Amino acid sequence: MDQPAATSRLIGPRMLLAAAAALAFAVIVLGAYVRLADAGLGCPDWPGCYGQLVGVPETDAAGMPIDATRAWIEVSHRYLAALLGLLILAAVASAFLRPAPGRERVLAATLLAMVCAQGLLGALTVTERLMPAIVAAHLIGGMLILALLAAYCARTFLPAPAVAAGGRRLQMLLVGAALALFGQLFLGVWVSANYAALACGIEYPTCNGDWVPDAGNWEALALNRQLGETSSGAPVSGAALETVHWLHRIGAATALVALAAAVWGLAAAGLKKAAIALAGALSLQFGLGIATVMSALALPVALAHNAGAALLVIALAAASAPVFLAPASPAAVK
Repeated sequence: MDQPAATSRLIGPRMLLAAAAALAFAVIVLGAYVRLADAGLGCPDWPGCYGQLVGVPETDAAGMPIDATRAWIEVSHRYLAALLGLLILAAVASAFLRPAPGRERVLAATLLAMVCAQGLLGALTVTERLMPAIVAAHLIGGMLILALLAAYCARTFLPAPAVAAGGRRLQMLLVGAALALFGQLFLGVWVSANYAALACGIEYPTCNGDWVPDAGNWEALALNRQLGETSSGAPVSGAALETVHWLHRIGAATALVALAAAVWGLAAAGLKKAAIALAGALSLQFGLGIATVMSALALPVALAHNAGAALLVIALAAASAPVFLAPASPAAVK
């Protein structure tokens, strides 16, 4: 292989998107830390922090000292997200300025549009004062970007295994698993965005001493409301937060069944490594979910639970890639 060709491959959209996949995971984990550390409004303005575009000032406009720790947590997440946007922008430029397959160009352009939308949602998260619907949309958007990057990287850099007959059934199982997983991700971030992680106490599987709690107060499920308020502006009740938490537990059971079915389908189709990876990520995440409650939302455990969700997205996306996407070119796996 001659040096110019090697250099061209290194700076091509494939390598840039691979780097973006790793960075997207880091952005999601840091975003979870921002939320768990209650630093979402560490910088109350956007895009700067207390009116300063770079770094964090010592005082606000009124000369009052600010919480520098929370501000730096928030602004660090913005810097990392901006770097992700630049990487994807570079991938778009590389895809259109050099010979590249049409699907790589479509992927790069789609990802750029998604990152721009994510930037807008990030700004709205601050300006709308952590409105739960916007926080949830922001996380789901980030997970979708991660899934797309993970699927592309798995299909580009890993050899294409043969999929056994009956692929249609496997596709249906994987689609069902994806729908259940992203539904559960939404319920999970809804719990976090509404500070309902301990609404059932520090016990599992019971909820405040009940096996089946009176989870019939739906006021916290409205999308058009501010944090801590109902859609009419009244304070959200504890019963409503219990409903949110209980729905997340029901979603976890549903996702467990759907993902376990996908593991079985992958194994039956001969994709044993993908099945093992998905089963491992699923087991880890289920255990971390219980540990998060039992540890009273200990920060390291809760952060690991969020990282586990991202790993589960990666595992499912990577497992789905050889089933849904066309084989990678031989040059891509050299």
